[in-house]
Amino acid sequence: MRISITSVFVDDQAKALSFYTDTLGFVKKHDVPAGGARWLTVVSAEDPEGTELLLEPDQHPAARAYKKALVADGIPAVQFAVDDVQAEFERLSALGVAFTVEPMEAGPVTIAVLDDTCGNLVQLATQP
Repeated sequence: MRISITSVFVDDQAKALSFYTDTLGFVKKHDVPAGGARWLTVVSAEDPEGTELLLEPDQHPAARAYKKALVADGIPAVQFAVDDVQAEFERLSALGVAFTVEPMEAGPVTIAVLDDTCGNLVQLATQP
């Protein structure tokens, strides 16, 4: 068994696609009309056949409440591994990305948390 697709709820799929591809550097994998929304996934440019991230519309009231509660408590909805959190922090900050947590040590892991502009916090982590 392996993880094929995971999702993050977003308030605007077009805005999310732009942020996750143009800013974070993911690559669009699937973009299929699905009723009033799209089956819209992105993958790592480093692993195009790897796990897909579904940019899932947050149209269900529970999804919106879930996102709002996570953000209010400072809890990231998703975490991405990076080789160097400090370097990603500097790169993304230069692009105007807002961080709620600047790079910090959390035991053996270095983390930072950013706002994805679509209603979520995203944690970046470098593990030894």
